[in-house]
Amino acid sequence: MSRETVTSLETPNKQPLVIWVIFFATIISFMGLGLVDPILPAIAVQLDATPSQVSLLFSSYNLITGIAMLITGVVSSRIGIKWTLLTGILFTIVFAGLAGSSNGIWQIVGFRGGWGLGNALFIATALSAIVGLSTGGTAKAIILYEAAIGLGISVGPLLGGELGSISWRGPFFGVSILMIIAFLALLLKMPKLEKPKVKSSVLDPIKALKYPGLFRLGLTAFLYNIGFFTLMAYSPFVMELDEHGLGYVFLGWGLCLAVTSVFIAPRLQERFGTIKSMTAMLILFALTLLAMGIWTDSKEVIIIAVIVAGLFLGTNNTLITTAVMEVAPVERATASAAYSFVRFFGGAVGPWLANKLAEVYSPHVPFIVGAIFVLLAMASVATGRKHLHHVDRISH
Repeated sequence: MSRETVTSLETPNKQPLVIWVIFFATIISFMGLGLVDPILPAIAVQLDATPSQVSLLFSSYNLITGIAMLITGVVSSRIGIKWTLLTGILFTIVFAGLAGSSNGIWQIVGFRGGWGLGNALFIATALSAIVGLSTGGTAKAIILYEAAIGLGISVGPLLGGELGSISWRGPFFGVSILMIIAFLALLLKMPKLEKPKVKSSVLDPIKALKYPGLFRLGLTAFLYNIGFFTLMAYSPFVMELDEHGLGYVFLGWGLCLAVTSVFIAPRLQERFGTIKSMTAMLILFALTLLAMGIWTDSKEVIIIAVIVAGLFLGTNNTLITTAVMEVAPVERATASAAYSFVRFFGGAVGPWLANKLAEVYSPHVPFIVGAIFVLLAMASVATGRKHLHHVDRISH
């Protein structure tokens, strides 16, 4: 898309109209993650499944999302950004609807994998589109993207709790309906963008991982995501709340995540630098998980800790995404795909591991193990400073 075209699309606040269309679609896309959280215990009871089996709803989704990151560049470079986004949304509409129509846990797990394919096509392309088309630089574009994620994640559990109180199928059908709205908005409002002149290869993201800085951030996110999804997929089972209660807890968590990703992360980045701020947030998140592991029997501690964790997660998400966009001399879409390919495997391991540890050992163990993985993520950043120091120079 030419600079002149972008300028003609700009709204009064200096962002192109296309950015706000993608922003809206991103909010709805990420509602799908939190929408499912309040119904995890209900699915376990009504489908006679164990918590570790139910946690595979996250694992299959994240596993396929991670693998599919290898083809997002291939697809978008051949059919264009607009149709890649629309294809991703279409997959989500179909597979979320099929999951809601399922009668067994393994059917839902399988359909969540198809949903993950749609998620991969959408989120990788949306991030590179927002960064590439927005005005004001990479950092502001990523803040906008993280704001959309935060809004989607925070509103999703509230809607999921309300729909889930009617039936566990409600949130799945809710995602389908909302994504139909997003599909129509993009179809009608998003202009056709020029395809990249160079066609991407499946191997491009893997080759990009040869850059030590990008590999280090991917490894950090892999370890950190195990802790992240321990909180997401395991804590609902120890809070002993109904769908409404879980929805409100994760609403608080998501609001904290949204606010810090937009307002706190840039200030910390400017004052202390990306790497120091990221290290501090990982330590604070690890301590939060450790507290949850010690006081697992206290419902009040778990609820407060989940909400407080949103403060650290929102800040860290913005910091690490900003660093990824600048750390390697490759196309932003390729960097995003490479990083996401690695990090989503952590999101696949974390949910199942946490619930399995609880079943085999005790309810305390998953949070403690999650804290250890987050501390390892912090160590990955701290020991890789020589590969990441230029990120702080760019950020400033």
